Amino acid sequence: MDSWLTGAALRRRFFRLRAGVALFLVVLALASTYAAWKVVTVRTREYVQDQAAETLAVQAEVLNGVLEKYRLIPPLLARQDEVALVFANLASRDYVRKIAGNLAEEIAGLSGARDVAFFSADGELLAAARDIFGDEPAGRAELMRAAQENRLGRTIALLKGKSRVYAFGSGIRRNGRLMGVVAVYVGFDAVERTWALSDNPIFVTDGGGTIFLSNRENWLLKPVSEIDARFSAERGRAQTHIDVMRDLPLMGWQLHVLGDRSRIVSAQSAAIGISLLIFLLVAVIAFFLIGRIEDRLRLRRRERAQALRLERAVRDRTRALSLANRNLSHEVEERKEAERELKRVQRELIQAAKLAGVGQMAAALSHEINQPLAAIETYAANTRKALTLGKGEIAEGNLDRITAMVARISELSGTLLAFSRKPATKSQPVAVQAALREALILIRPKADRAGVSIEVDPALGGVMVDAGRIRLSQVFVNLFSNAIDALDGRTDGLIRVQLKGIGEWVHIEVSDNGPGISPDVAGEVFEPFFTTRTGQGSGLGLSIVYNIMQDFGGGVRLLPNADGAVFELWLKPAE
Repeated sequence: MDSWLTGAALRRRFFRLRAGVALFLVVLALASTYAAWKVVTVRTREYVQDQAAETLAVQAEVLNGVLEKYRLIPPLLARQDEVALVFANLASRDYVRKIAGNLAEEIAGLSGARDVAFFSADGELLAAARDIFGDEPAGRAELMRAAQENRLGRTIALLKGKSRVYAFGSGIRRNGRLMGVVAVYVGFDAVERTWALSDNPIFVTDGGGTIFLSNRENWLLKPVSEIDARFSAERGRAQTHIDVMRDLPLMGWQLHVLGDRSRIVSAQSAAIGISLLIFLLVAVIAFFLIGRIEDRLRLRRRERAQALRLERAVRDRTRALSLANRNLSHEVEERKEAERELKRVQRELIQAAKLAGVGQMAAALSHEINQPLAAIETYAANTRKALTLGKGEIAEGNLDRITAMVARISELSGTLLAFSRKPATKSQPVAVQAALREALILIRPKADRAGVSIEVDPALGGVMVDAGRIRLSQVFVNLFSNAIDALDGRTDGLIRVQLKGIGEWVHIEVSDNGPGISPDVAGEVFEPFFTTRTGQGSGLGLSIVYNIMQDFGGGVRLLPNADGAVFELWLKPAE
């Protein structure tokens, strides 16, 4: 469609477009509806047949299961000596009938059979558990013939009214002579009650085409042709049921299940309705879209003018946003620079605090250094005299002592020098024991003057953490220094360093037996310039500890404790 077309030309073109779309949709709807009808018919028929086949399989097993339950009872009874004794004394008929009756009642009660009967070899009914036969015992002739032929007898039998049973019979033989027949009669009430739960008609026909069993009571004992005639009127218009059957050759029966074909008709109607509804919806959408396209073409010029105005507005707004973005970028850089400056000041503050600590420890370390120096001077003078007197062994011993004292002075000065340097900012695997050893070298003189003992948990040996050696030493120095100040004036001052656990984190506790920290100010101890000693200290020690532990990716906290202060450190284990 071209935007330069006039209104009349647009209307004619869109009228032809609508007519073509309508014709196309009608043809497509008819073809698709027929296809949907065909597919639904086939699939629904298969579904109905599958359902009927499933019902057929289940009910066939039910019927076979009921009959199989009683099939072996007559042969088993025929082998029982107790049953054979009944027929051994046929001279006393009254006694035999009494004994046989009791035995038949017992067997019927235990097995759940409809009836159990005993016949003599000439076909006389000796006894039965229940009186279900009337004048003529059902199926007697067939059972007697099977017993004479030495095979299992089985037959359909009709009782009074429409009552039906299935009889199994077996001959009682001793020494090759037929003494009698035991018969078990099976009712079908339980089977028909089970079939009654199915919506589909279920029935069994015998070899003559008579309906012997069914879940439709009015079909019983009628020829199947009569049932077919009942549906003939419906079949003249459309088939109303789908007959699925299975042969039961052992009994000479056929089991039928009728699937309801009305489901197919309902599915066909639903498929046609849904198909037409879908294409009606498609038609509405198509004509709506065509109308929208027409409206858009009519408004093309006006939209183009509006687009030009919008482009100018967007250009102006883009310019303003660009300026604001540059200003924002400048502010971000300023904030980053301020953050870098803050970190630099923090590092300088930590270094200053460390140097202040070095200054405080200088006096104590000078005493530690002066003693070895005085001893070195004395040993040097003695060595000169020993050499003069020719006593080489004494001179050699004095030189060994001088070497040990020089090493001690070197260790003290080296530790102090390393502690005063600016530490590296990157973390690396560090032995906790090494950091503690350097801290103790620096803090031991102060602790000895204050009379404070420091105990280190031997379990910390070999523990490696992700940290910096000098900065971790400073953490311990600051914690020890604060604890020594808190224990000032006590003769039993004690500081403990303990390993509390290794897992995802390494947990270390530093505790003392001093006065502790009041819970009221526990939340402020890590704030810069906070101190509980009025007029003493800078208040930066614990703040520096907190910042260093944060840099390591770990942390520090004050644990509630009534006896002294307890600080918990947690660090990442070194890989």
